[in-house]
Amino acid sequence: MESHRYEIKNTDSIITPALVYYKDIIEENLDKMAEVAGDINRLWPHVKSHKMEQLVRLQLEKGIRKFKCATIAEAEMVAECGAEEAVVAYPLVGPNMDRFLDLCTAYPKTRFWAIGDDFSCLEQLSGKACERNQKIHILIDVNMGTNRTGVRPDRLYDLYKRCSRLPGLLLDGLHCYDGNHGIEDYHKRQEAVEQVNQRVLQVADRLKEENMQCSVLIMGGTPSFPCHASFPGLYLSPGTCVVSDYGYFSRFQDENFIPAGILMTRVVSHPEDGYFTIDLGYKGIAADPPGERGKLLGVSHASSVGQNEEHWIWKMEEGFEEQRPPIGTVLYVIPTHICPTSALYPEALIAQDGRIADRWKVTARNRKITW
Repeated sequence: MESHRYEIKNTDSIITPALVYYKDIIEENLDKMAEVAGDINRLWPHVKSHKMEQLVRLQLEKGIRKFKCATIAEAEMVAECGAEEAVVAYPLVGPNMDRFLDLCTAYPKTRFWAIGDDFSCLEQLSGKACERNQKIHILIDVNMGTNRTGVRPDRLYDLYKRCSRLPGLLLDGLHCYDGNHGIEDYHKRQEAVEQVNQRVLQVADRLKEENMQCSVLIMGGTPSFPCHASFPGLYLSPGTCVVSDYGYFSRFQDENFIPAGILMTRVVSHPEDGYFTIDLGYKGIAADPPGERGKLLGVSHASSVGQNEEHWIWKMEEGFEEQRPPIGTVLYVIPTHICPTSALYPEALIAQDGRIADRWKVTARNRKITW
């Protein structure tokens, strides 16, 4: 990762802090995704990292036709772009059931999938679908060890069999996200993925042997992406690696997805000898994970002192005070976590050849567009 690659000319009119995406790096990351998958038709990438219509259209140009979404708004966005298939990888409860059904009606050219891990919720969705005379494509959500959503593998068969009898639902597969497999060592990560995958695939084989439909298996996230790729017949759902960030880049060296989203910031104060403050507080960058929230580029021997709403305070190491950047200097920070960072901004500036060439709206930043 070369810091000079992020430098932008003619920054005088750019208000900071600003979110900047580098289109050439994004395209490199998309090409790497296709290479890892072995077949671009296996890719079912998540859009939650960027939530941008223009980036979905860029992926469609590359041949990606299926997308994973966290919200109804994201699903509407990908359908509007012409996606062939979209899975809302979040349990539908409350008004989101009706919103999902409305979405299916509004965009008949896109096949939408819902997920579920609770019989009573899916039974309720079944009733609503029957009232509307609709058929809804469903995947059972599997808890791969993250303990966030999903049914445990040892309870998967029984739930799947019960749900397969619900009218109005077309049950045909599994959604398997394993955010718990963020193991830095590739071989240990591969071993952990294989252990859980074998249990889930055994259930899938049993369901097929009993003539139940189970043909769609969507597996993994960015860290486990290359591990799942070694299993034939699976759909792969990386997300963050499309744009990448410093957290993943620094931890998963085997994947080599380059950060394509940065934050442009400026030095606004020299409050004390050796100190400098930039205009990038925690209202401008993701507050997770614990620890350093971003990698400051181009300033060696500086360490973070503290961060407030609109301020980030840094201090030069002893003996390097003269290298402190002057007030007004444009600096660049790679977020540790790009996904919530992108959602903090209404748009991203698009850099090409060292200049801002376009602006992409963060289309699905809000949880509601139309439906």
